[in-house]
Amino acid sequence: MASRLDFTLALSLLFATAVALQWLLRVWLVSRQVRHVATHRDAVPPAFAHRISLSAHQKAADYTLAKARVSLIDITLSAAVLLCWTLLGGLDWLNRWLLEFISPGLWQQLALLASFAVISALIELPLSLYQTFRLEQRFGFNQMTPGLWLADLLKSTLVGAIIGLPLAALILWLMGSTGPLWWLWAWGAWTAFNLLLMWIFPSFIAPLFNKFEPLADESLKGRVTRLMERCGFAAKGLFVMDGSRRSAHANAYFTGFGNSKRVVFFDTLLRQLSPGEVEAVLAHELGHFKHKHISKRMVLMFGVSLLGFALLGWLNQQLWFYTGLGVSVLLDPNIGVAAENNALALLLFMLAVPVFSFFVTPLMSAMSRRDEFEADAYAMQQADGAQLASALLKLYEDNASTLTPDPWYVSFYYSHPPAVDRLARMPAPAGSL
Repeated sequence: MASRLDFTLALSLLFATAVALQWLLRVWLVSRQVRHVATHRDAVPPAFAHRISLSAHQKAADYTLAKARVSLIDITLSAAVLLCWTLLGGLDWLNRWLLEFISPGLWQQLALLASFAVISALIELPLSLYQTFRLEQRFGFNQMTPGLWLADLLKSTLVGAIIGLPLAALILWLMGSTGPLWWLWAWGAWTAFNLLLMWIFPSFIAPLFNKFEPLADESLKGRVTRLMERCGFAAKGLFVMDGSRRSAHANAYFTGFGNSKRVVFFDTLLRQLSPGEVEAVLAHELGHFKHKHISKRMVLMFGVSLLGFALLGWLNQQLWFYTGLGVSVLLDPNIGVAAENNALALLLFMLAVPVFSFFVTPLMSAMSRRDEFEADAYAMQQADGAQLASALLKLYEDNASTLTPDPWYVSFYYSHPPAVDRLARMPAPAGSL
């Protein structure tokens, strides 16, 4: 008993300390970003003075500062909600309340997962609405109507329930029915599910939210097709997505898996960039394919998830794992460990792991920035480097991305290198002085 109490107290203290350190670090980084961007707001960096106007630079600064202030609220709210769910007993209360209406077992556990998801979404809703209809609206990016927003919410909730609840039920069943190695079976099911989702997403899920039309510009289509042939990339089709229905931000991406791969251009991207610039942007994306960045990330994700499931397989048998995170559970009198607690184990694990994994964020960001440099280098081999530089400048300006981020903030968070670092490796764009 004494050892259990020791482990319980140790986990509680460790978790509380990690939450506090995470909050302090995130606030410090955002504060640095705010000060750095505000300090450089009134002058365009010399490297961009020939292409970026002062008004565009100041808009990007103001947009960055506005998002940073909202993120400070989000950081504090997230930390408070996390402590309420765990150490302050919110998850324990929710579980006990549901047990008053539903007998212990699979259905009660599914109800616990669903209730947690709904409550979490409701807590996040006000800030999400503010970001969409106030912040993004203020800077001219939001194109969504309240009706479209509500439709998206209903469709995403329905899709999430149709996909998520059966998967959750399968994982819970495997946890309770397949013995000590349940975590290996669960990992296999989770991996297969993710591969299936990547395969069906382009054809069945994405069209629920956006319209996808074949690329109609024959000249651009031919140019893009020749590029993909040179790069050895086969796609099922080239599509234009009506991204402008929701946002003025521009983008392009690959989606799908196996024979379902397709190239998707936002309509905003095609309006903002010339054919040569579009080709260069696509060449960059093909660089990720050529260097197997996506495959490597998938392997890394599946490897890390295997370790995560193995860790959960051990933790869900430790009473201190529950009590140390604010949950009291009924004990099986025969073995002295928690019984019928699989949903609680899943939720506690999902709440706790991000707190500790947050501190490896700089490593993951650095790996991502390295991949972006490699994709840029490949794009300059397959397309016009000056066109790529020109496209990046346009996208930075149109998306109001700051040109003067704080170096520490960049090191921790940025998945893409700052503009000055990327453009320093490229030929000068057309029209440069």
